[in-house]
Amino acid sequence: MPHRPTGLLSMAHDEEALRPETLALDALIKATVAKVREQGDPSLPDAMLFMGNWHQAVPAMVIQDPVLEPVDKLVWMVIMLHARETGGRTAFPDYDTIATKTNVASTSTVSRAIAILRLTRWLTLCARVRRTSGRFTGNVYSLHDEPLPLADALFLDAGYMAFVTQAQNHHHARVQRVAQAVLASLDQAIQAGELGRQESTIERRLQAAQHLSGSSRNQHKDGRYFTFHATSLDQLKKPVDSRVAERASQHQNSKAEAEEHYSSRCSSDYKKTTTTTTTTNTHDDKKGYSESSSSGSLPTEQALIYPPRLSDNQKRLADRYLAMISPENRQLVLDELQGRLSSEQKGMKPVYDELRFLHSLCKAVQKGEFVLNLGIKVVEARQERASHAPTPEGEEQKARTAEERERSRAYGREQLAKLRDLLNMDK
Repeated sequence: MPHRPTGLLSMAHDEEALRPETLALDALIKATVAKVREQGDPSLPDAMLFMGNWHQAVPAMVIQDPVLEPVDKLVWMVIMLHARETGGRTAFPDYDTIATKTNVASTSTVSRAIAILRLTRWLTLCARVRRTSGRFTGNVYSLHDEPLPLADALFLDAGYMAFVTQAQNHHHARVQRVAQAVLASLDQAIQAGELGRQESTIERRLQAAQHLSGSSRNQHKDGRYFTFHATSLDQLKKPVDSRVAERASQHQNSKAEAEEHYSSRCSSDYKKTTTTTTTTNTHDDKKGYSESSSSGSLPTEQALIYPPRLSDNQKRLADRYLAMISPENRQLVLDELQGRLSSEQKGMKPVYDELRFLHSLCKAVQKGEFVLNLGIKVVEARQERASHAPTPEGEEQKARTAEERERSRAYGREQLAKLRDLLNMDK
């Protein structure tokens, strides 16, 4: 009679008494053994399995970020985990996947979090992929372990400035406020002449750490946290209604309608509003900006004419620089910039930072030292083009003349037909 194992030995042979994890490990071991046998090369190293919990490192700055809300941080972590599970180059998880892994009920919340991550430059939209037929197939994103410098974001994301501007009209009040804080920080950097200054990675991290520590009141007031100046962060932390009331007291007769976008009563209100914009450059943050114009005069309230060399991001940043000076000088400054860029073809030293040069021109205007020089030929060339361009009245007159000529021909054909009928009757 065979001996039946008892006690622990019996349990070791009874699969029903084992944990599911052990059975799964046993299956994995068997699969690994089979794979090693298939290799058949005794010189290969031994196989090893790790069945413990996998640990992922998360940047401390994500946890401590003063702008991101908990759901924003969680969405960043889920995107990062998705990338590490499937390799560094992988498909971006869809909203439903992110919502499931973050235990968020609404994909609208995921959309809002991704918008804020892009605004704060933790996430970059690098490209929109289309087939040769033009059909849209998807986006290419890049996730970062700290917010990108502005110059890097503008280089990788050609539509970043347009996105920030449009985000002021986002259906979620939180996205609106973050976008406004980003633009306020940009304006503060422009006024201080800091926007084009190169900063080392260590310097940026030290500034952020000082702001988070709050050890010095002066540092907290004058410092910055990556994308944001400290003053913009303070404004962002204020309740919405108090910020609206504060701005209304300072600007009683300006932007009255625009402030309605910042006074959302409920963070879950996703009703989308439509705002009508114009191409007139009044430097309101919500206005659109035209890229070109054929006007022969120097526009003040008309759409400005930018140098063709400027990218879309640079044009929107240039507009914020031009807000430093009076409207009647803005086109003159752009013409001077275009003249300086054109002079490179004649042997002048290249301009490597167009916006820094534009900033110097705006400062010269503020000091009363600006004199149009290289831009004179640009103005003359535009006026020459305008003088040869057909006027709207001339086009209208041509259309009227062509219509009259066609009516005359139709009348002649009608009379000729009548004459032929008469001749046929005589016959």
